[in-house]
Amino acid sequence: MSIINYQFIIYACPVGKLNSQIETYFNKSRELYGENSAHKYMPHCSLTGFFADELSSIPTYIQALNKAYIEAENNLSVDIEIKQLSFRENWHGLELQAEGLKQLMFNFTRIETSTTRQEVIRIKDWLHLSLAYDFDRRHSAELKNLALEIIALKAKVDWELCFYQKNADWTWTCLKTWSLV
Repeated sequence: MSIINYQFIIYACPVGKLNSQIETYFNKSRELYGENSAHKYMPHCSLTGFFADELSSIPTYIQALNKAYIEAENNLSVDIEIKQLSFRENWHGLELQAEGLKQLMFNFTRIETSTTRQEVIRIKDWLHLSLAYDFDRRHSAELKNLALEIIALKAKVDWELCFYQKNADWTWTCLKTWSLV
């Protein structure tokens, strides 16, 4: 009998006015220019790559994330700084900086002890929040203008550390969140 592995990932997700602006951008960009790959996700910054494991491993990950979070609360600044709104040929989004959050993820991978996961958890080095990618290049200028019209980099935003399960049908189950304020 084979074990079914589930997909997990850790995100930093915006909460507040900036998140509302990004959701508005997603809705208008889909309506005006069609769906692109960013529409498959909620607004987020990936802190890890996807990793597969059994459902029974969830408490192990939550416990390790909680311990790393508490260590970070006591010893690190986990502030997320929005560096800039960038528009590349195949990608539009917010470039972020958060060295303390990277350290929190490193500590998480040091602490966690799942014996059923097959691969190493990959920590993301380039922190960003995607607004659009894999889009029809003919719409690049319009998508850029829409982002500049809707998204204010100085908008109020708080962040949450989120442990998600990606379901086979591309729905998401948030397993636990921690406030990053």
